[in-house]
Amino acid sequence: MLLTTQDNFSKYEIVETLGLVKGNTVRARHAGKDILAGFRNIVGGEIEEYTKLLAESREQSIDRMIETAKSLGADGIVCIRFTTSSIMQSAAEMFVFGTAVKLKKKK
Repeated sequence: MLLTTQDNFSKYEIVETLGLVKGNTVRARHAGKDILAGFRNIVGGEIEEYTKLLAESREQSIDRMIETAKSLGADGIVCIRFTTSSIMQSAAEMFVFGTAVKLKKKK
């Protein structure tokens, strides 16, 4: 599956637009990791626990979007965008969406 944040692929022509595809996940923070993150907030530096949490959330959301695109018979997804939102004090949603397309290699 080809993925891009652009409107098209340089080596492929879009021959059919299949529609919106999306994927999301909601993750909760771990209380023990919040304590470590709070300490890092005081002394400075990357909060690795949250970086890892967001990276895992992003990958799971992308995987879910790809599965939806495959079920439509897509070859690629264009115009991919990410968004996050707070669901409650200790949980956040990662949401990804794009347009599923059928592709043909350019000559």
